[in-house]
Amino acid sequence: MTCSGGQVLLIEKGNYGNTKLDGLAVATMGQSPEGKTMMESYGNWTFAFYYIDEKANPEQRKALQAIAGAVLTPGVSKNTETRYVPITRNIAGKEHQITIGQYGTFHGHLVEGGMGGAAKIVNPPGADPLHHQYEQGRTTVMTYNDADQNWSWSNSNYMFGTFTVDNVQYEKFAAGLAQKMAGMENERSSGKK
Repeated sequence: MTCSGGQVLLIEKGNYGNTKLDGLAVATMGQSPEGKTMMESYGNWTFAFYYIDEKANPEQRKALQAIAGAVLTPGVSKNTETRYVPITRNIAGKEHQITIGQYGTFHGHLVEGGMGGAAKIVNPPGADPLHHQYEQGRTTVMTYNDADQNWSWSNSNYMFGTFTVDNVQYEKFAAGLAQKMAGMENERSSGKK
């Protein structure tokens, strides 16, 4: 079994250096090799494809691709491609609907926590500055048809979060992640005698 999924960033207000990114979006889709988790196969994922909002001008496209490569899927796969597509979001009642061009859809809803309101996950394993807190949900349907894949799932994980993040937070996270990855590699190496 593989670990597969995607992420979509819908930027309400933001910039990359001097490049304004207000109202744009970027998405990634990826998959680990069979029988491996995403963390233990980091750097060797089967694929990690980028989807850049087609409304972006050339400067914004470069910025969004840099964000995807540094924030969403930094160095996870050598098999990457970039597509420029419309990325849309609609929230109709409790149903969240996101479309990534002709390649994918996420339809999901938040699940209620035991004390009412949406269930929240805080500081999960592998959390980065984007994923340090989010509301938990379930997919109604998730489809993906690219990278030689043909997914059509329901009742899988759906996560929804809002955040404010900057490059300083990511620099600290990247340094910590590099230490963890080196530690995991050392453990693997010392276990092979």
